[in-house]
Amino acid sequence: MYVAIAGNIGSGKTTLTEILTKKFGAKAYYEDLENPYLNDFYENMSGWAFQLQIYFLGSRIKQTTEMLSDNPENVFQDRTIYEDAHIFAGNLHDMGLISGRDFATYMKLFDITSNLIPTPDLLIYLKSSVPTLISQIRRRGREYEQNIDAEYLTRLNKKYEEWITNSYHGEIFVIDKDTQDFVKDQSVLDPLYRKLEEIRNRAK
Repeated sequence: MYVAIAGNIGSGKTTLTEILTKKFGAKAYYEDLENPYLNDFYENMSGWAFQLQIYFLGSRIKQTTEMLSDNPENVFQDRTIYEDAHIFAGNLHDMGLISGRDFATYMKLFDITSNLIPTPDLLIYLKSSVPTLISQIRRRGREYEQNIDAEYLTRLNKKYEEWITNSYHGEIFVIDKDTQDFVKDQSVLDPLYRKLEEIRNRAK
């Protein structure tokens, strides 16, 4: 069972990955937060956008090849390669922070890689309003994230909605983080647990 968890910055992907990994005795693959361009990017987006996204793409390729070679029975992945391209790189291109030439190069690399990656058995989408995202970003206190503004998060949210609605063709389970706070009340995850058990039994 291969399950991916998608959502905007601060939506709770890592927390949910930890909960589900423990619940199902699975292996977790987390987003690489050691990107050496992160601090530079948040200080000067136009100067470092392309380098940031290329590093994330390379990291995701490495992670995915490791995941495929390890071949564990159950996998939960914190963020997907699809988000790197369709949400973050696409948004930076729309904002004029990645040039057309650089974006075309990036997408060529993405297309080659994504064709080699299996589609998740389930994509869990953590849908969050911008106020909820900002509250959670402040609460977790990562220094490089504190200057993220609401407009940037709004643009990313729009990209997520477009991707989920129009582009992603796999099975999706949506959790509305504005009303379903699984940190305060894990019982809101019961429908998700039932769905995952169904998928796991189907794979046997």
